[in-house]
Amino acid sequence: MTAISRFRFLSLAASGLLLASFAAAPLAQSATNDKPLKIGVSAGPYGDILREAAKLSEKQGLKAEIIEFTDWNQPNAALDAGDIDLNNFQHKFYLANQSKARNYKLVALDDSILVPGGIHSKKYTKAADIPNGAKIAIPNDPTNGGRALVLFEKAGLIKLKPDVGIKATVQDVVDNPKKLQIVEIDAAQLARSLDDVAAAFVSSNYAYLAGLDLNKALVPETSNPDAKPYFTLLFAAREDRKDDPRIRKFIEIYRSQPVKDFINGKFKGSIQAAW
Repeated sequence: MTAISRFRFLSLAASGLLLASFAAAPLAQSATNDKPLKIGVSAGPYGDILREAAKLSEKQGLKAEIIEFTDWNQPNAALDAGDIDLNNFQHKFYLANQSKARNYKLVALDDSILVPGGIHSKKYTKAADIPNGAKIAIPNDPTNGGRALVLFEKAGLIKLKPDVGIKATVQDVVDNPKKLQIVEIDAAQLARSLDDVAAAFVSSNYAYLAGLDLNKALVPETSNPDAKPYFTLLFAAREDRKDDPRIRKFIEIYRSQPVKDFINGKFKGSIQAAW
């Protein structure tokens, strides 16, 4: 084969490869778009809202699969590993703490819903009636444990170090006149613990699943305006996916009037839209 013939052969081969790559590109893109967007959430009502948004997104050509987790540690682990594309179950402080502790490359995106917790009891209708030496329960993760301690302080049962606020831990309790036993329990188990403790702080999703009414809480978290950032949930994504157009489209659909109407109609104020 002459040099010229060899050149022509290589040129034709290169052109064929180039055309093949152009032909394959739309197929690859189509496959990506056909694959459902996987969105993680803690078990409970937050998933109901995501499923409502998923119905709307599918009508606009974006399929979404909602995956529920029973452990608060799992949605961020799955997101960081790339097993899911997006999650919606946490406030910004929980995300920041987990990302720092576990070296996750996750970022906060838009706010989703307001989910105030509250102090609930099956045995008492007033916080003042809780007897000496009784057990009270709080979440065993740092950011949500502080929320609970602030509410127990508002209830007049304990006192915390001045100005510690929602960053409080059990070690920040400086006065406990009733000698209450403060037990730290996984958030998912707090509603069940009400059979065994005098009172417990229960977050909104687990309260809803247990049939607890925020309006009947001994102390609702809405009584503490400073806590609002701690009951404002957000969407989170991997840092390298934060501008993914499919993720952005789903969030836009979620934060729409039809979804807000669904939230207002279903939850009657116990969960509220954050937009």
